Amino acid sequence: MLDFATVDGVMTAPKTAPTRPNSDDEGENRIIDAALVQFEKVGIKKTTIEEVARQAGVDRATVYRRIGSRDDLVHAVMNREIMAVLAEVAEIPDRHDALADLTADIFITVITRWRTHPLAARLLALEPERVLSKLTTDSESVFTMCVSATAAALEQAAQRGLLDSGTDLITRAEIVCRIVHSMILSPHGVVPLETDEELAAFAHTYLVPIITGPVPAA
Repeated sequence: MLDFATVDGVMTAPKTAPTRPNSDDEGENRIIDAALVQFEKVGIKKTTIEEVARQAGVDRATVYRRIGSRDDLVHAVMNREIMAVLAEVAEIPDRHDALADLTADIFITVITRWRTHPLAARLLALEPERVLSKLTTDSESVFTMCVSATAAALEQAAQRGLLDSGTDLITRAEIVCRIVHSMILSPHGVVPLETDEELAAFAHTYLVPIITGPVPAA
């Protein structure tokens, strides 16, 4: 669970970063793996519970009992894949001694994982309306997780003396996440952001100042 602390009515960064779900349920993981395979193969619309059950080596009743409906399978798959990226993000602060490099690494990791994920590519080709829905009207919980992970990474950096800690870290994290979110929604623009070098330069020039800039006077 992702918890935010509140200080004088202002939301602050969570004390711990989100981690990848640690499920010891091999059967449940096998069903989610099977659903991911089917979604990547034929898309969500054409995937049936029967196909997922067959892929997982279980019966339909087991899928319904352990996970639920097809919509529940979609949620379980996407949640696990997102949490995997956020768990990767949580490990990045320990690899850097400079905030600029840390910021660039997180930015490159998130953008690259999205661009290269087989399911994202498949859904963008077959069911773009579903992707748009998940990134807009149905994105609240996912966006909150992303802001939480970013804020936690910034808090780790602050604890190591890479930036000044403050109650506005959650705000800065959200601004950065909104920029990343817009780039995912609309990947093509005027500024070249195809290579790791271009992404790093963008992060150094535009994202770092958002994180380190002075707090406006009240």
